[in-house]
Amino acid sequence: MCAHVLVAEDDEKQAELIRRSLLAEGHTATVVHDGAAALDAARRLGPDLVVLDLMLPVVDGFGVCRVLRDGDDPGIPVVMLTARSSEDDVLLGLELGADDYLTKPYSPRELMARIRTVLRRSGRGAGARGGDPVVRAAGISVDPVRHEVRCAGEPVDCTPAEFQILLAMAGEPDRVFTRRQLLQCTRGFDRASTERAVDVHIMNLRRKIEADPRRPVRLVTVFGVGYKLNGGRA
Repeated sequence: MCAHVLVAEDDEKQAELIRRSLLAEGHTATVVHDGAAALDAARRLGPDLVVLDLMLPVVDGFGVCRVLRDGDDPGIPVVMLTARSSEDDVLLGLELGADDYLTKPYSPRELMARIRTVLRRSGRGAGARGGDPVVRAAGISVDPVRHEVRCAGEPVDCTPAEFQILLAMAGEPDRVFTRRQLLQCTRGFDRASTERAVDVHIMNLRRKIEADPRRPVRLVTVFGVGYKLNGGRA
């Protein structure tokens, strides 16, 4: 079952651990670090499930959950995470509509098991809907289950780090990713990678998906910021 999961966690190390665990399960993930960004991403992306830290800045997890339940998709599953374990907090989270609740510290395996259960129960995710897990943008398709990439219908041979970069960018076409953000995508696949090494991955990807790598139209540079995948390019 492949799903698009929105992770709202202000601890960057915890968020990265969750993201990598989700990718290993065949899911795609979008990570944000405050409640306002979580609400914006939920509206824009329509994720299959939200992993929601309670102690978020700007808008806390309770506030995010309350708005989600009053929004356009009130049935979106929410798995709430918190370091606060009082019974009142647990009950409030569940009363606001959280589908499950984990108290920190927790094991990534337990979180993934809870996510599988909630997705199965809710009927969300590509496997549950009988839908297509493949992410498509800019004439490129990225299959996180089969670990395959195609460009204009032709297979593209990618390294694990290149695949993770392309999967992240195809999941959010037209979003500008910084080198640091793309570097996070390669963690666990490219141990020696640095922010400058991201440029090498981008250069190699352009050789594989661009008609003219010197004049890229799909995977473009946003000077002074980073890179983006042009969503409108067929």
